[in-house]
Amino acid sequence: MFVYIAEAHALDEWQLQANVDEGALLRQHVTLEERFTAARTGVARLGLTMPVLVDGMDNVVSEAFAAWPERLYVAEHGGRLAYVGGPGPFEFDPDEAAVAIAALTVGTGTNGACSL
Repeated sequence: MFVYIAEAHALDEWQLQANVDEGALLRQHVTLEERFTAARTGVARLGLTMPVLVDGMDNVVSEAFAAWPERLYVAEHGGRLAYVGGPGPFEFDPDEAAVAIAALTVGTGTNGACSL
């Protein structure tokens, strides 16, 4: 699953040139509805097919998982964290997370897909 949190590179805070080049220009969310709208836009833009949750305006998920600006976790069935990635962007490593997922699904016949 994917959890959408506070915007990491908002127009009104710290914009990256890559976001400008890609047209990913968002202001920091002030309301939960703005955050939902941004999450829906991101899902469509990235073509995500996994479940997407949206962190509340209190940022409790982001704070609990030290998720800002981006971070990857892999949880085993039952909820134990099997992989805790480093903070992005410099320690954000999808390939490492994929290895952790593969290790959890070896012999399950799921080809890397699993249900938590």
